[in-house]
Amino acid sequence: MLGLVILSSFISIILIAFKTIIEPKLSHTIVLSMGIGLNAVILFVAFQAPDVALTQAVIGIGISSVILLMGLKHLGGNYES
Repeated sequence: MLGLVILSSFISIILIAFKTIIEPKLSHTIVLSMGIGLNAVILFVAFQAPDVALTQAVIGIGISSVILLMGLKHLGGNYES
């Protein structure tokens, strides 16, 4: 069961990373990067590293995503690359 969780998280990270690369809207790429971070948290918990998982959840997903979304709002919100 644990092997299935690890394998599905690895596959999810790869698929979300490719989707992030081809996504034209920056707001969507920020949300997709949060998904990559969430899957990394799942992997850290599966590998019995709860301290790293908690740090990734708070800093990687929470704080940095909020800062990026605030910066995008400051730019005007509809910025497309």
